[in-house]
Amino acid sequence: MLTAITRAVSPSLSRCELTHIPRQIIDIQRAIEQHRAYENCLRELGASVMSLPAQADMPDSMFVEDPVVVVDELAVMTRMGAESRRRESESLATALARFRPLHWLKEPATLEGGDVVHAGKTLYVGLSARTNPEGVKQLAAELEPAGYSVHGVQVHGCLHLKSACSYLGDGRILANREWFDTEAFAGVQIIDVPKDEASAANVLAIANSVMVPGAFPRTAEILDRLGFRVNKLDISELMKAEAAMTCSSILLET
Repeated sequence: MLTAITRAVSPSLSRCELTHIPRQIIDIQRAIEQHRAYENCLRELGASVMSLPAQADMPDSMFVEDPVVVVDELAVMTRMGAESRRRESESLATALARFRPLHWLKEPATLEGGDVVHAGKTLYVGLSARTNPEGVKQLAAELEPAGYSVHGVQVHGCLHLKSACSYLGDGRILANREWFDTEAFAGVQIIDVPKDEASAANVLAIANSVMVPGAFPRTAEILDRLGFRVNKLDISELMKAEAAMTCSSILLET
């Protein structure tokens, strides 16, 4: 069964960490409604949603993807590059312990799940402002005994590797090539986002369906032509917190 772990929007979301966009006023009630629609779409696509309660004093805590990397055999709790977010891991670890044995990255490693593109037994890990080489090294040490290969990828101009590309399945990624080192993806088919939709590369593929921000209609058309059932969602308020489509859920087979 596919399980999606999510967390409700924090009432302090307006105080979130921001790196590449200016701070804007966030309509918290509308953000809550958009997040609920996101959870409902996950349910419609066959996932059982475990929605964790909001953490009022942790503005970014709805972005559950970042504190962990989950594979079939285990879950690796990361040490996030944004120091202000490291307290998010504790309660998330409690929820995940029901499904996977937990391993932990240690100082001086930093790594955020938004930097990890998971393609079968291969994980591409962005070397970004939030993830350092020691983080990639420790993640590899945890996962390689289970048969996974881990490859570092240089990222520039965006927050995470998943801001620049996301895995669609069948050896394909959707990508903005200007934001990462494409040489690391030798043998992978790259599907380019339109030049005027530079931030559209982060989508969430589930089987033959894909969740796409409604702000990127041309990217949605490309995915439709590829044969995906496209689900367009309004996440405009969440995007003011530098959100994308994958960051608000952890998907795992249970």
